[in-house]
Amino acid sequence: MGWSTKKGETPAPAQQGVPANFVDSMDATNYISMELEKPMGIVFEENDESKFGGIYVVSMSEGGNAEKTGVLQTGDQLVAVGMTNVAGQSFDDALGAIVESDAPKTKLVLFRGSAKDMYGPTGASKAWLQEFIDSGSAQA
Repeated sequence: MGWSTKKGETPAPAQQGVPANFVDSMDATNYISMELEKPMGIVFEENDESKFGGIYVVSMSEGGNAEKTGVLQTGDQLVAVGMTNVAGQSFDDALGAIVESDAPKTKLVLFRGSAKDMYGPTGASKAWLQEFIDSGSAQA
């Protein structure tokens, strides 16, 4: 509750609650991981770079490896490839991490929320996200 500087006025109540569509980017349950063979069948697009950076899933190829898993959803934010943090990176750099992976199956870690939830003022700290990626604890 705020303070009023004028005599006799009651302060405006502090805004309570969280927006209904808020997804906590520091809650491990809001992340998924999957291991996919190439070609993965995922179409990524860059978030509005002037606001957030990073890339997200815009669609999946029908019958492609990603679609077959039934796990990936459009709008998922790519945050790691294997143990490499790609959160907030440019399209070329983030996609480059997938292309450069020579593993038979490439592990992707994705945040199931919006770019605003991931990179905005309530987004995960860089330290938390790196610790999360290093722990390998994203849900499969």
